[in-house]
Amino acid sequence: MRQGVRAGRSCVVVHARRTDLPPSRAGFIVSKAVGKAVVRNRVKRRLRHLTADALPSAPFSVDVVVRALPGADQADLGSDFRSAFTACLDRLAA
Repeated sequence: MRQGVRAGRSCVVVHARRTDLPPSRAGFIVSKAVGKAVVRNRVKRRLRHLTADALPSAPFSVDVVVRALPGADQADLGSDFRSAFTACLDRLAA
């Protein structure tokens, strides 16, 4: 997370780093501040699904870390993630 670029939205922060290795990878950080275990796991499942759909569209291999912020279970997680992910890809391509 210390290298690369970062884009934050109201319920997620996406950290991305360009890599030379072919398979893109993703990691998730969902703290107890997001909610109880059921809520955290639901947010992780949603983020995993969104990331799996978004990673193949990247024009290069990328390592991504997605950090959920408090309130992620009630916000529009899909649009926030896509917006932050696209912003990171734009910065990495430049």
